[in-house]
Amino acid sequence: MRRFILGALTALTGAAIITTAGVSGQGRSADVLGKGRVDSPGVIAPDGSVPALGSYKAPKTPWGEPDLQGTWNANDLQGIPMQRAESVGTRYRLTDDEYTQRVAQRDQNVANDNSDEFTLERAEEFEKRFGTVGGAVSPPPHWLERARTVSRVSSYVIEPANGRIPALTPAAQAAAQQRQQAQATRRKQLNGIEAEWTTDRSNYDRCISTGVLQSITPKIYNSGSRIVQGPGWLAFQNEMIHETRVIPTDGRKQVGSGVQNWMGTSVGHWEGDVLVVETRNIKPESPINGQPLSDQGVLTERFTLADPDTLDYRMTIDDPKVYAAPWTLRLPIPREDSYGYFEYGCHEGNYAMPNLLAGSRAEEKRRAEAAARGEKIPEYVEPARGGGAGRGGAAGGGRGNN
Repeated sequence: MRRFILGALTALTGAAIITTAGVSGQGRSADVLGKGRVDSPGVIAPDGSVPALGSYKAPKTPWGEPDLQGTWNANDLQGIPMQRAESVGTRYRLTDDEYTQRVAQRDQNVANDNSDEFTLERAEEFEKRFGTVGGAVSPPPHWLERARTVSRVSSYVIEPANGRIPALTPAAQAAAQQRQQAQATRRKQLNGIEAEWTTDRSNYDRCISTGVLQSITPKIYNSGSRIVQGPGWLAFQNEMIHETRVIPTDGRKQVGSGVQNWMGTSVGHWEGDVLVVETRNIKPESPINGQPLSDQGVLTERFTLADPDTLDYRMTIDDPKVYAAPWTLRLPIPREDSYGYFEYGCHEGNYAMPNLLAGSRAEEKRRAEAAARGEKIPEYVEPARGGGAGRGGAAGGGRGNN
């Protein structure tokens, strides 16, 4: 339905990189690894803060560059919010009580996933109980992957110090309101029909891309990333929606703004053991945390080994037209070279989108026939939880080969 073994990453090195055949962790308990790797020194310093970049000396490749290669599994970062709860303040590490609550939520999710009660016939009932994950348009719950070693990290955002995303500029706020109004107007026009055409659905529904940020943050499955290096370049592959960026690391200049794509254009250079990557030219249709970047927007990514088993990934979002100040997020991703890395077998045109469009055409026909009989078609009412045509995200159809 959603994944098939990926035979090779790239032929850039002249040899295929063969995947492992391990299982990614559906429903497994937290003590499978038993190493506490998520709270290694590369994740949280002894004083509870973020370790400084470059505090670990990375091994070198045969050609002398820091060796970042490996497979990195972000499943154990599930449950971490993008921005910190205001009550947490500047703490990067959860208290014991806060950590216990996060573990309890993970345990409940695993219990729901493994419930013997779930059947396709009862999918709508499960959606009401557990949300759209496990509902009629979701994979079966037992497919989902959960954290094994739950993280104590309080938020992905580390700068500003309070872990909160800076406010939008007035222009960006106005643009966001216009997008929301346009979406609401479109849903009203469709009057409950899921889609007139594919463009009524999100990039996620259409299996196009989740963008630079959402491709690396953990989801309900496919949370792996992989790095392969060669002299002067690095290939960074995200398992979620099959993204691979081949990034030059020789310090070359960025390309012009006339070139745009879903993942932007990336160029890198080394600062000691830290790979610094500048990413620009991201299509407006590929937002970062829900906000399209402007022509002045730039992402500065930093790839560092914080210890032998932790990839310290940081991204600074700097866009003066969108945010009142720059902000930085951090994902300390554990190494797991035995992780079962699979193709995200999904593309626009497979089962979900044709079925969704066919269902919409069938509903239009049914309504036309009802109207011909003089029956009144109920007007669309916006659900309290949001959703509707084009809602996308975790609630939408079209993830994988469903």
